[in-house]
Amino acid sequence: MNKFNDKIAVITGGSTGIGFATAHRLIIDGAQVVVTGRNQEALDAAVLDLGDRAVGIQGDVANLGNLDRLFARIKDQFGRIDILFANAGIAPFVPIEAVTEEHFDGLFDINVRGLFFTVQKALALMSEGGSIILNASVVAQTGLPNTSVYSATKAAVRSLGRTLAAELSPRGIRVNVVSPGLIETPLWGKLGLSQDEVEVFGAQVVQQTPLRRPGKPAEIAATVAFLASEDASYFTGADLVADGGMVQV
Repeated sequence: MNKFNDKIAVITGGSTGIGFATAHRLIIDGAQVVVTGRNQEALDAAVLDLGDRAVGIQGDVANLGNLDRLFARIKDQFGRIDILFANAGIAPFVPIEAVTEEHFDGLFDINVRGLFFTVQKALALMSEGGSIILNASVVAQTGLPNTSVYSATKAAVRSLGRTLAAELSPRGIRVNVVSPGLIETPLWGKLGLSQDEVEVFGAQVVQQTPLRRPGKPAEIAATVAFLASEDASYFTGADLVADGGMVQV
C-alpha cells in the first residue's frame, strides 16, 4: 500500500526503537522520512538500513538551536511537513528519594520542553490537513513505582495532545497521542536499572498484561501509521493506548 505517497514525515528519535520502526513503516507506505537522533553513528546506521527514502539530521530536541537547524533544512529540502511524530524521549527510573534537579530537569527538557518546541517550530511547515502524533506512555494513566518524574512528563504530553488538538484544529491539523505499554526497545537498557532489575521489572509488567507479552516496536509503528493516515481523519485529541490490555482491562 502507498497511502503516504508524496508525504513528508518527520520523526524525532528515529534512529532506534519505536522511532526507527515507524520510519520503516511509513517508508513502506510511500513516505519520504526525515529522522533525527542525538548519536550520529546510530543515525547513520539507521538511515543506511532505511534506504534512499530516509534522511538523517543529527540533533537534540532539548537544544532549540538544533531544532531551528532541523526545520530550516527540512524547509530548504522539502518545503513542508505532512506528518510529525514527536517521539524522542528518555525514561530513567529512580525512586523519589534519589531524584535530583539534574534528573528532573533532564527528563522535562527532553520529554516535555523538547516535544513542545518540536511541535511549535514545525508548525510553519505543517500542511493543512497534516497530522501530528505525540508519543506518551501508559504511565500517564497508572502509578508505577520509581517513575514519578517520567510519569509526570508523559502526563504532560497527554495534556498537550488535547490542548494542541483544540488549538490547531482551525488549521485542519490533527493532533493525537499514542501511549505504548511495555515495548521491547533499546530504551529498556537505559532505565537506570541493572540487567537483573530490568528482567524482573519486565516479568512483572508482562504478568499484569492480559496478552502476556511485551509489545513490538512494529506494533506501535502501525498505530502511528494509522493516526497519520486518512483512515484516522476523524481522530483528533485522541489517545490510542497500545499496551496489551495492561491498564485497559
